[in-house]
Amino acid sequence: MGMTNEILFLKLGGSLITDKDQAYTPRLDKLKALALEIKTALDSNPNLLLLLGHGSGSFGHVAGKKHGTREGVQTKAQWYGFTEVRFQAAELNRYVVQALLEVGIPALPFPPSASMVSHDRKVISYNLAPLQKAFTAGLLPVVQGDVAFDELRGGTILSTEDVFAFLAEHFPPSRILLAGIEAGVWEDFPARTRLVKEIQLSDYEKIRAGIGGSVSADVTGGMKAKVEEMLALIQKLEGTTVQIFSAEENGLLTRALSGENVGTLLKG
Repeated sequence: MGMTNEILFLKLGGSLITDKDQAYTPRLDKLKALALEIKTALDSNPNLLLLLGHGSGSFGHVAGKKHGTREGVQTKAQWYGFTEVRFQAAELNRYVVQALLEVGIPALPFPPSASMVSHDRKVISYNLAPLQKAFTAGLLPVVQGDVAFDELRGGTILSTEDVFAFLAEHFPPSRILLAGIEAGVWEDFPARTRLVKEIQLSDYEKIRAGIGGSVSADVTGGMKAKVEEMLALIQKLEGTTVQIFSAEENGLLTRALSGENVGTLLKG
């Protein structure tokens, strides 16, 4: 696709859009506020192509943990768990898409479980044409953390980052924004006194030791996994930067979408 427009990938983290300590509880006010910030950014920049993704928070992770779905799916009971995780992921997706539609954004869900096949959690097949057409039609495609059939594990859970990693090779984004509740990458998690403003690929090894996991149930691996996955992606995509930041406070998402570096910037 001859994209002269800037493509941005934005992830709304599960911890941001759900109450991670209350199973199956969306933060509806927060979703509404975030939808308005996204609307503002799209209205003020008509050339912006946005791909939105969201985590599973207290929806998918609770069910996923119970069934060990990310590790693999083989038995009848595990396959039942696979469908349960999918159902919960879809429930949250409805809340997200509803919030977007209510502020006038034409959001269209693209659930990975229906179309992506992975091998050891790396997406290997996907029909890109509908996504392509959604962009052309001026729609906002919405992907999410979801279950997927996996050639090695039978089934698994793909994080939003797993999905982004695949799509980024086909629709290279200039920026990937990961919005959560943490202000960025902390040098000393969980003490949280030293925020890392910028991580360059070459310096990563030095600070790696201090980056911890995530506090709540997170079956996809927490901050360390996120940083490493994104750095691996930056290595493949020339010129793409990644921002990890908090969108908890109103206005921070708008600032990030408009190009300001809030939180931690990852670059090649």
